[in-house]
Amino acid sequence: MIKNDLFLKALKGETVERPPVWMMRQAGRFLPEFRALREKYDFFTRCRTPELASEITVQPIRRFGMDAAILFSDILVIPQAMNIEVQMKPNFGPYLPTPIRDQQGVDTVIVPDVETELGYVMQAIKATKEKLNDEVPLIGFAGSPWTVFCYAVQGQGSKTFDKAKEFCFTNPLAAHELLQKFTDTTIAYLKAKAIAGVDAVMIFDSWGGMLSPVDYQEFSWKYINQIIEALYEDVPVIAFGKGCWFALQEMATSNASALGVDWTITPENARYLSGGNITLQGNFDPSRLLSPPAEIKKMVKQMIDAFGKDKYIVNLGHGILPNIPLDNAKAFIDAVKEYKN
Repeated sequence: MIKNDLFLKALKGETVERPPVWMMRQAGRFLPEFRALREKYDFFTRCRTPELASEITVQPIRRFGMDAAILFSDILVIPQAMNIEVQMKPNFGPYLPTPIRDQQGVDTVIVPDVETELGYVMQAIKATKEKLNDEVPLIGFAGSPWTVFCYAVQGQGSKTFDKAKEFCFTNPLAAHELLQKFTDTTIAYLKAKAIAGVDAVMIFDSWGGMLSPVDYQEFSWKYINQIIEALYEDVPVIAFGKGCWFALQEMATSNASALGVDWTITPENARYLSGGNITLQGNFDPSRLLSPPAEIKKMVKQMIDAFGKDKYIVNLGHGILPNIPLDNAKAFIDAVKEYKN
């Protein structure tokens, strides 16, 4: 039994004394102990070495005592396992030297045996579960098919992902075939993670907000929903679409246990659009962690009051920034732990 099960209770919609708290991207970037490992090992070595991935996962729990840990990994391990080369360039980010932009490219993409190609992730889960010793739950994650597709077609990060959208709109058959391959692989991957021991999974649709509401349904949500349908009976699923407040109503009708929301929507509107019955997660602006600690605490209390303490998981609206002072991150976590309504 997990000693601190606040997070799992919130996912089930149970009454809690206070909401649980964790932070997207909490395993790394802003932590000095993470940076020390970064100096020694390159990015994908850290992802592929179970001992390193598990150590990075538990670092923030040791320091701040969040109510859940999220496995250190990356959404781009999936395309790597599918015969797509992915590099992580320092001070640049992901770089895919051979972007997929036609049917021929799609044909080279395989749906792999995830245990063979991504077995190192399952080993990292087991190593992390040992280190956590049932103190808090462990979250596994994957990128949404659309978000992974964006990198695979664009070849790198982008403000518009114009090439990814162009591929969808000029060659929809090939685009949908590639999206389905990502979906099938992601389902197998997250199922393997659940078997390996994660207590919940999260789907990150970081670039969903790049699409219009109509295109979102066609090129993103229907694939996310396939993943939810395949998994929800095995493990709770959190779906997070950055910039996708327009889809909350539709998302709330799915079998997701919770929906993540970013800072571009008020708690009241998020509750209204999602129908008021599903657990919500978010939505503190990560840049707001640059405010003074006393102000952070005040804002976190206001945020919890606005969402309500039940059916709510306190989090940021996207990943924590690398330049956040440790005291400010601590103020965010402490504000939740001290919460009394």
